[in-house]
Amino acid sequence: MTSKIKGSDLDEQCNWIERLRAEDLRIRDKRGELVQLKRNKSQAQFERDAGSRNIVLKARQVGITTWIAARFFLRTIRNPGTMTVQVAHDHSSAEAIFRIVHRFLENLPEEMRRGALKTSRANVRQIRFSELDSEYRVESAADLNAGRGLTIHNLHCSEVARWPREAVEALASLRAAVVPHGEIVLESTPNGAGGCFYEEWQNAADTGYGQHFFPWWLEDSYRRPARGLRELTDEERALMREHGLTREQIAFRREIRRQFGKRAPQEFAEDPETCFLASGDCLFDVELIEQALRARIMPVDSEWHGELLTWLVPVSSANYVVGVDPAGGGLHGDFACAQVVHRATGMQCAELYGHFTPKELAEKVATLGRRYNSAVIAVERANHGHGVLMHLREVSRYENLYQAKGQDGWDTNTLTRPEMVSWLVTVFDQRPEMFQSERLLRECRAFIRRPDGSGEAAPGAHDDAVMAMAIAQSVAREIRRGGHKGVRNVTDRDRENRLYDAV
Repeated sequence: MTSKIKGSDLDEQCNWIERLRAEDLRIRDKRGELVQLKRNKSQAQFERDAGSRNIVLKARQVGITTWIAARFFLRTIRNPGTMTVQVAHDHSSAEAIFRIVHRFLENLPEEMRRGALKTSRANVRQIRFSELDSEYRVESAADLNAGRGLTIHNLHCSEVARWPREAVEALASLRAAVVPHGEIVLESTPNGAGGCFYEEWQNAADTGYGQHFFPWWLEDSYRRPARGLRELTDEERALMREHGLTREQIAFRREIRRQFGKRAPQEFAEDPETCFLASGDCLFDVELIEQALRARIMPVDSEWHGELLTWLVPVSSANYVVGVDPAGGGLHGDFACAQVVHRATGMQCAELYGHFTPKELAEKVATLGRRYNSAVIAVERANHGHGVLMHLREVSRYENLYQAKGQDGWDTNTLTRPEMVSWLVTVFDQRPEMFQSERLLRECRAFIRRPDGSGEAAPGAHDDAVMAMAIAQSVAREIRRGGHKGVRNVTDRDRENRLYDAV
């Protein structure tokens, strides 16, 4: 081992470090006792199969985070000049992981910690081995600067499915900092069929990441006395046959299903498909979303480098609504989206989706609105929507803007948001085949319940297509009901209502 360390005693310490194994490290077990780290089934399987690029889908508390910390800790102290970074989804989890790593160090022999493993800590959750010029950091994804400016050799991203909404950008920045020969582990329990981690898992074969799945029964402590276990269901018998489960494990399974309800298949995953679909927080019917994804038709046209997709071209006798959810226009963060729907039926006709400045979005939406027979354009007016509306009104001279209470634009607030989202869910439940956009359907799958009963994107996901569609459907409904007077072309509502009921 090459380092700045001199002297026979330190050379002997370095040789001892080379022989150190993960099983020589100390952890707190689930009973709170200080014990040696012994590989469980999940840890042994990961150690056997891990490559340089890994994505781990797991049940809760099967020991993967601890094992990754151990193997990265050993690499950090064995190889001078090593930078290891673990990124948790929030600050409290980062603290918990750091305690695991610090416990590894503080339970090594004191002469090692005063010699070869002498440390100097620059700040919180950071261990610097001054003699080795190596460093171990545990950071939080809630920190926008996590990992920024570093050259990383070992990267572990923990509970990625629960990272904040900027997860895609944060993950891209962290991965760009990893040296070509470094190791990356993306790890999480599932959190709904959408978002950053879900997409990473689905695309693993294309991105070169090895998939590792660890179901709950690999954890030996997940057992309960089977004395009260009488009749087994067909599903339970099938699990016992296929995976060699015991009656004690089935007793545990029944217990977690009583405690967690619909969330049990997510928290205690049994296969890598249904665990994603089991989220009880999704506002839309996940099975209907899957059906719609399988049945969707391809767009008849794609324009502006794929930013505009068209499924139904305009019909001269029809009226349309364009719902617009603006964004800041940068290359990162939320997207801007415009949804074109047939006013009488709510059928999705076209979708504009991308990163646009307010001026660019206004120009494209004006073109789209005029193409669809001077459609009613309803722009969410908060924040960047004001700029979009100004361009539409003053520059594009668009003649058919939605108005409410004498103001241009749609107002999404604490009163309108739950209602507009609820109406979109109702429309989707009744007619899921009306929605053809894969982007929209995938956002629906990651759209979770808020405390007020409405919805929002899951961590790491976007909801721009969903909100644009919710605006479009609500405005179309309002016009059909005859309750809105602020736009032109609001005619023949009886005919439109009959057509809506018929379709």
